[in-house]
Amino acid sequence: MEWAGSLSYIFYSIGAVVSGLAALWIARNGAKTRSDLWAAVIALALTANWCVAAASFHPGQIIVGLTEVAANLAWIFVLFRLFGNDGRDESIRLVRPAVLALGFVELLQFALLALAHSSGGEGEVAALAMQTSAIFRMLVAVGALVLLHNLYVGAAPSSRRILRWNAAAMAGLWAFSLNFYTVAYLAEGYVGALVAVRGLAVAIVAVPFAIGFNRAAAGLTFSPSRAVTFRFLSLLVIGGYLAAMLTLANWLDIVAGSGARLTQVGLVIAAGALALIWLPSDHLRGWLRVTAIKHLFKHRYDYRNEWIRFTHTIGRSGLDEVSLQERAVKSMADITDSPSGALLLANEDGDLVYGGHWRWPDLDVPPDPVPCELAQIFEREGLILAFDEARSGIEHQGELQHVPQWLLDTPRAWAAVPLLHYDRLVGVIVLARPLVERRLDWEDFDLLGIVGQQLASYLAEQAGQEALSEAARFDEFNRRMAFVMHDIKNLSSQMSLLLRNAEKHADKPEFRKDMLVTVRNSADKLNQMLARLGRYGKASHDTLEPFDMAGTVRTIVDRFERHHKVTLVRSEPMRVSGQVEALEQALAHIVQNAIDASGEDNPVMLEAYSDGVCGVVQVIDSGKGMSPAFLRRGLFKPFVSSKEGGFGIGAYEARELIRAMGGRLDVESREGLGTRFTISLPLHAAQQMISGNGPQHNTEVA
Repeated sequence: MEWAGSLSYIFYSIGAVVSGLAALWIARNGAKTRSDLWAAVIALALTANWCVAAASFHPGQIIVGLTEVAANLAWIFVLFRLFGNDGRDESIRLVRPAVLALGFVELLQFALLALAHSSGGEGEVAALAMQTSAIFRMLVAVGALVLLHNLYVGAAPSSRRILRWNAAAMAGLWAFSLNFYTVAYLAEGYVGALVAVRGLAVAIVAVPFAIGFNRAAAGLTFSPSRAVTFRFLSLLVIGGYLAAMLTLANWLDIVAGSGARLTQVGLVIAAGALALIWLPSDHLRGWLRVTAIKHLFKHRYDYRNEWIRFTHTIGRSGLDEVSLQERAVKSMADITDSPSGALLLANEDGDLVYGGHWRWPDLDVPPDPVPCELAQIFEREGLILAFDEARSGIEHQGELQHVPQWLLDTPRAWAAVPLLHYDRLVGVIVLARPLVERRLDWEDFDLLGIVGQQLASYLAEQAGQEALSEAARFDEFNRRMAFVMHDIKNLSSQMSLLLRNAEKHADKPEFRKDMLVTVRNSADKLNQMLARLGRYGKASHDTLEPFDMAGTVRTIVDRFERHHKVTLVRSEPMRVSGQVEALEQALAHIVQNAIDASGEDNPVMLEAYSDGVCGVVQVIDSGKGMSPAFLRRGLFKPFVSSKEGGFGIGAYEARELIRAMGGRLDVESREGLGTRFTISLPLHAAQQMISGNGPQHNTEVA
C-alpha cells in the first residue's frame, strides 16, 4: 500500500535522526564514568544505520536485515555492560552465558537471511525462514526482558536511580519487538502498518535511553519534571520543523530510480541535525525554559514525605541510636542524597569548631575550620554556599575570599548550609557531593534553609537543656561543698585545739616534738584548702599581681618529677599579671591529667616562653589523646571524665581559674598521639602599656 510505504519512510527517517543525534549527545555530554557509554553510542549509531537502510530500501532486501542484526547484537552487548556499570562484578560472570546464548541466537539470523535470499524471497523456504526468524527474535526479546528484570530488581537503591531510564527504554524496545514478531508469526507475515511504526518506536525509545546517560539522570523521575518538560516542548518545535522538511523531501525528485529515496533520506537527516543544533535560538530556548518552569513544572521534592522522613530521623531515640549531632547531619544529607556530611558548631566564643560527622570519618578538619568573616556572612545573609560555584569564582555575598582552602581542596565538599536560630548562627552542615552530580537550584535553597532553621532550634534546645542540667548539678555541688567546708572548719578548729593542749600537757619531749610537727603540718594543709575553697570563683582583675611565670612552672616541675618523668624543655624569665596560687592550682590539674594519660616511660614536657604579648606555658604529653567529640562536649564539662573514677571538674576548674586572670586555655589532641595544653597569661608590661600606665620595671621581659 502506498500510504504504508510513505509512513515507513517518514517514521524510519525520524528514527534515524533521533537515534543518530542521541548517540552524538551521549558521546559528547554523557557521564564519562559509566563503563557502558561507548557501547550505548555504538548501539544507537547502528540503530540509526538500520533505520536509514529501512527508509531507503524495501524491507525485504538483505541490507535491511543485515543492519538490523548488527543493531540487535549491539543492544544485547549494551545490556551486558549495564550489569558491569552496576558495579556487581559477580553478576557479570553469572550473566555472561545467558548473554552469549542470546547473541548466538541472534547470529543465526545471518543464516536465515542467506536462506531467504537464495530462495528469492518467495516460496515455502522463504516463509519457513521468516517464521523461524520470528521465533528466534521472540526468544531473544524474552531472554533480554528477563535479564533486564534481574538487573533492576537485584540492583541497590542508589544503582536503580542510575539504571532506571536505560532499563525502561530497553524494556520498551524489546517489549515492542516481542509483540511485533508475535503478530508476524501468527499472521505468517509482517504487517505493513507495524513495519512502518517500528521506526517511530525506535525514536521514542532513543530519547529516554539518552536521558539515562545524563549526569543528573538519577535525580530525574518518570513524572514530568522541568528538564523533561523543556525537552518535550523543544521536540514539538523541532518536530514541526522536521514535518516541513519531510514535506519538502517528498516533492524532490531530481534523481531518478532508487537514488531518489536515498537523497530524500539524506536531506531529512541533514535537516534534523541542523534543527537540533540551531533551533531554537538561545532567546527562544530561554523563553521555553521559563514558561515550562512557571506553568508545567512539578516540584523536585515531595515535601510531605521529606518532612516525615526528617521528623523520624531527628525524633528517634534509644540506647543504640546515634547522637543528635549525627542525626542532624543525616537528616539534611538525606534530602539531597548526599552520602555523608559534617557538622561545625559554634562554641562559647562564637567560633565554629568541629562538632561531629555522619559517614565521613576521613574528613580532616583543622582547629579553626571557618574564618569569622565567613561565619558572619552565614549569620547575616543565611547564605547556602555551593563549593563548585566558589571553585569557579562565582560570588554572591562577598564570601569568595573567606572560603577556607581546606574545603575547596576537598573534592567531596559540595555545599555548606548554615543553621540559624533567631538570627544567631548555631552551626554549619557541610554536605558531601551526591553520587550523581547536579547543581543546587532554588528549590534546594528553600528547603535546605527551612530545614537548617529547624535543626538549629533542636541543637539550641539541647544546649539549653544541657546548661540547665549543668546548673542543677552545680547547685547540688555547691550545697555539698558547703557541708564539706563546714566539716573542714570543725576539723581545723579541733586540730588547732589539740595542738595547743599538746604544747601544754605533753610529758615526753620527743613525742611532743613529733606530734607538734605532724599536727602543725596537717593544720596548715587544711587551712590552705579552706582558704582555696573560700576563694574559689572570686578571682578578679582587681586582685591580679605581677609574678614570675617561669618560676611557678619550675615549682610545679619539681613537685611532680619525683613521681613521673616531667621535663622542662624551655624556660624564659617573664613577669605576668595573675595569681600565683591560681596558676599553680591550674597547672597542677593539667600536669596530673597529662601524667594519668601517659605511660610510665612517656615523659611529660613543659615549655615556658613569651610571645611578646603573653606568657605562654605548654604542657605536652604523648599519651592516649582525646577524640574531637570529647574535646567539644566533655573535656570542659563538669562531672564528665574519661578517667575511671574521675570527678570531671579538674579541667573545668583550670580553665575557669585561667580565665579569671584574663588568660586563655587552648587544647589540641589527637587520639593515639597525645595532647597539648597551652596556657596564655598577659605579660605585666604589655598590660601596663595597654592600660596607659606604661611599664613600671625595665627588667620585665616583654
